[in-house]
Amino acid sequence: MIKIITVIGARPQIIKASAISRAIRQNYKEAIKEIIIHTGQHYDQNMSEVFFEELQIPKPDYNLNVGSGNHGHQTAQMIKGIEDILVKEQPDCIILYGDTNSTLAGAIAASKIHCPVVHIEAGLRSFNKTMPEEINRIICDHCSTLLFSPTQTGLNNLINEGFKIDNNAPFTADNPKIYHCGDIMFDNTLYFSKIASAKSEILQTNNLEEENYILATIHRDNNTDDSERLSAIFKAIMDIADSNKIDFVIPLHPRTSKLLDKNIDAEIYNRLLLNKRIKIIEPVSFLDMIQLEQHSRLIITDSGGVQKEAYFLRKPCVILRPQTEWIELVEHGSSIIADADYFRIINAVSDLFNKSDFAFPPIFGNGNASEFICNEIINTFTNN
Repeated sequence: MIKIITVIGARPQIIKASAISRAIRQNYKEAIKEIIIHTGQHYDQNMSEVFFEELQIPKPDYNLNVGSGNHGHQTAQMIKGIEDILVKEQPDCIILYGDTNSTLAGAIAASKIHCPVVHIEAGLRSFNKTMPEEINRIICDHCSTLLFSPTQTGLNNLINEGFKIDNNAPFTADNPKIYHCGDIMFDNTLYFSKIASAKSEILQTNNLEEENYILATIHRDNNTDDSERLSAIFKAIMDIADSNKIDFVIPLHPRTSKLLDKNIDAEIYNRLLLNKRIKIIEPVSFLDMIQLEQHSRLIITDSGGVQKEAYFLRKPCVILRPQTEWIELVEHGSSIIADADYFRIINAVSDLFNKSDFAFPPIFGNGNASEFICNEIINTFTNN
């Protein structure tokens, strides 16, 4: 039996890990033993524990309880904790997701002791190295033995950086294997959207009319920590709500909640408190989020994961970032990059409201990425 260690730390990674854990439980429990390390990068009850319960992910075998902090301090604590566990458990490989500090720490800890790294969501690039995530994903890719890209663009990025598409086994960090496998989050959306429709009552609880509200999420530090950017975003949201007579629902991330009254213009903040069309609510469960997404008219977000979920559920999306690693969404016309620019946000919503010829080609696979990844892990590490 192959032993793998899965590292998670942030909410999106917990959700992504559920796809692989579910595939192992349903199809590979005799072939793969999974050990889960939760770094504790996100430790809020609503942002972490509820996801383990709702998505039926096995409880972590280890929790490093690192918590928030400066990048260097947080990552250093994770490296030490992960390395100690790798030495103790001696896994066949370590699975890392995406581009968080937990990803970076896992890649460094594993590569230093020659534990093979499997990177899921490999090859994504924003081409903006001022973003910490860009550094994290590049370093992880170049430490990895198996690299699973959700899109053809991601695979092309790896090839452009010198990875070879035709390497032969045995695979190592010096002789890695790269794949275009589809997106495990598409697997999850297909699986959980039906469950969400049956179980979630989030629309009724918040008096939301299907297809007649906009869902917004704001959590990135370059938006929440910058008063000018955060004020521009919320001014645009209120003006869109008022001019279109449409409700907004905003599940407020803990980071945004802590900074909202400090980092938003006082006049805009007071107006926000009085605006009955803006429904600011607590962070929601994954099932509730899927329900909010699939019944919205449009989504506004600075989240990479929510951008994709909008596409999976065939919803137009305004991206509150200067770039996106999911460039296909923009190329196919379903998403518009507006950054935190008031006028660009206003115009993007107007353009998407007036557009009817949306196309959502199947660029993220067929919903079986998790099984593909598990099979390749088994093929690579059996009898290694």
